[in-house]
Amino acid sequence: MLLFVGLGNPNPNSENNRHNVGFKIIDAINQKFKLSKQKPKFKGLLTTGNINSKKVYAIKPLTFMNNSGVCIRELIEYFKIDASDVIVFHDDLDIDFGKIKAKFGGSSAGHNGITSIDKFIGKEYSRIRIGIGKPTTKSEIVDHVLNDFDEEEIKQLEKITNSITTSLPILLDKKLDLFSSTVNNQ
Repeated sequence: MLLFVGLGNPNPNSENNRHNVGFKIIDAINQKFKLSKQKPKFKGLLTTGNINSKKVYAIKPLTFMNNSGVCIRELIEYFKIDASDVIVFHDDLDIDFGKIKAKFGGSSAGHNGITSIDKFIGKEYSRIRIGIGKPTTKSEIVDHVLNDFDEEEIKQLEKITNSITTSLPILLDKKLDLFSSTVNNQ
C-alpha cells in the first residue's frame, strides 16, 4: 500500500501557481491510472485504486500548504500506512525548472508543506522534488511560487507530468535514483 501526496493550495486562484505543481501531478496520476473519483476525506481530496497490482491512495490536502501534515497524519493513521510508504510530490526552488529529484528523508529546505509533514509524521518518507527555478533575489521568492506558470512553462509542465506518470512503475518499487534519472532523460 502506497500513499501519493501532491502539495498545493486549494483556492481556485492558485490552480496554476508554481506552488501547486504537486496537485497537478496527482491529477495526472488519477487520470492516467483511472483511480476513483476524488472524494473529500481526511481534510483532502482522496482517490484510490490499483497500479501494477499495488493498492494506492492519492491525496491533495485541502489544509493549505502550511498545514499539509494534518491531512497526511489522519490518513496514514486511519489506513495504517507506514511513513516510508508515503511519496510526496512538491515544488522546489533550488532545482532548475523542469528537473526532478527524488530522495528519501532529509531536510525541508524551508518548504513549508514539507516542514508541516515532517512535524506530523517524521522525515522518513520519499519526496519527488519538481524544479520550479529560483528568482534572482530573495524578496521575489513568495511572488515566484504563488504566480502562475507562464505559457512556455505550461507546455514544459505537460512533458514533465507525462514523464512522471510514464515512469510511475519505477516509483512504485521505490527505486528513487532510477526514477530521477529516467524522468530527467525522457
